[in-house]
Amino acid sequence: MKIRPERPADHAAIATLVTAAFATAPHSSGTETAIVDALRDAGALTLSLVAEDHSRIVGHVAFSPVTIDGAAGGWFGLGPIAVHPDRQGSGIGRALIEEGLRQLCERDAVGCVVLGDPAYYGRFGFRSDPALRYPDVPAEYFQRLSFSGTEPSGAVAYHDGFGAA
Repeated sequence: MKIRPERPADHAAIATLVTAAFATAPHSSGTETAIVDALRDAGALTLSLVAEDHSRIVGHVAFSPVTIDGAAGGWFGLGPIAVHPDRQGSGIGRALIEEGLRQLCERDAVGCVVLGDPAYYGRFGFRSDPALRYPDVPAEYFQRLSFSGTEPSGAVAYHDGFGAA
């Protein structure tokens, strides 16, 4: 398996993959494919990586900028992340997240936030922080990972692309 940046020729395969990955997910809004497309169209996909196995895209992860109390400050949001249903549980998601976080660090990002299962994302170093808020979700599911030791506080907002339907 190889992890690499997405290419324009990958867009249709990524859309198919994301749709399939979230088709039966209980937490899915059904808009994940539209979110990835909207972020891409807005130039807000800071990092978009695919996992390729035998020329087949089997995973995708997106990272996009977030604001804290309305200010940009080198923080990014992880997601959506998708792995083809027949490959889930095989470490592809972990590999995509680890590579994405590594590349964000290389780009001097300050940190990353994620909305998701604390047990899963905790293994990457993400922790909930009551000083960092995301509206209308239980606090333990919104987590941060600081690359610089910075501990921001305030309300986090994702890019407008997350409003895509």
